[in-house]
Amino acid sequence: MEEPELAVFSLLYREAHSRCFGVSLDQPLTETEGKLFQQQLLDCTGLIVGWRTLKNYSIFVLNKKEKENPSVASLDTLARYVLKAPYTNEIDRKKTEAHHPYWFLYREKHLAKAISPIIKPRNLGWIRPVLAALVLLLAGYTWYERNTLVTFTENFEDLGENALLNRNWQVINKDERYWARRIDSPKALTLFTLPGDNWTDSTAKPLIKNLLIRPLPLGCFVAELQIEDFIPGGEWQQAGLLLLNDTTLNSPSMRISLAFNDFFGGFTKPAEILVQAIATPGNDGKPEEFVHSTVLTVDSVTRTPGVLNNLRKTAIRIERHGNNYRLLYAGGAAANAAFKELAVKELGIEPRYIAIFALKGRVDKAPVVAVKVKKFTMEGIACN
Repeated sequence: MEEPELAVFSLLYREAHSRCFGVSLDQPLTETEGKLFQQQLLDCTGLIVGWRTLKNYSIFVLNKKEKENPSVASLDTLARYVLKAPYTNEIDRKKTEAHHPYWFLYREKHLAKAISPIIKPRNLGWIRPVLAALVLLLAGYTWYERNTLVTFTENFEDLGENALLNRNWQVINKDERYWARRIDSPKALTLFTLPGDNWTDSTAKPLIKNLLIRPLPLGCFVAELQIEDFIPGGEWQQAGLLLLNDTTLNSPSMRISLAFNDFFGGFTKPAEILVQAIATPGNDGKPEEFVHSTVLTVDSVTRTPGVLNNLRKTAIRIERHGNNYRLLYAGGAAANAAFKELAVKELGIEPRYIAIFALKGRVDKAPVVAVKVKKFTMEGIACN
């Protein structure tokens, strides 16, 4: 492939990456991201480009010193994805579109830009810096608007696979049996506290099943999760939000959740339902619990069953301001309960993704229970 076509390929790949992940390409894909990209291409086009190939493409696009010669079939699949072509499959494409029309359509549309010579104005040297400044100003404003000050609200009314993908949700470590039950509650996403955890453990790899993940806006943001009628009752049942540097569970992360706890290091204390926040440095580093706020104790429920109404509506909020993360919790019988600040913590993480999770740790005896997720909101804010 000649240099002009490689330039068009790089443009195509970046555009496809942005549609898939909602952010610009700034680092090579991880294995998990490659698999997510492969799955979305398959779901939207009916065609496959291998995850290793997509990962290698990302390395080439970011570092032109690497050699790459993408196949025309892969180029056509990426172009189909970007141009939102009709769904097909490999057999039908070979029968009716073996000439790969969408790649050549995209190529012809952008090739002129790649091969156009640069025309230098005569005696008008001042134009270039002025135009450059205007372009940078416009690009900066566009980048800021698109990638920072974004607002997203999810009410989970349409839980179809394609509908979720179109709203930039991805499901990692899918458990088909329980994922099929995500529609158990009307106008809500139903997750289940399945075995797994991202807590460091020398005996097991990090794993959270049916992890629903999406890209974060760049910079500062506010994210809020609302769940209903979730009463964790077995160790370590919990549900909440997880921030990740990348889509692997080995990356630096922070999670906040409504959880059950009856372990006190040998001390005798009543079992509790609490809001907990944990920061993990990644690469098997030791986690830090920096929020442990008891909502109620089990013995208080025995004395006064009505206190369980405090768990009918639960909301968790994360606010990022630079490297400072402010965590808040609200709970009660009504949806308008006031938020309570739990902590403000400086964390050395640069999260690119946020996920909704439910789990019960690596404790087999704890039952699997449903978590009714009613609403998720996310808003990019100015970092001031």
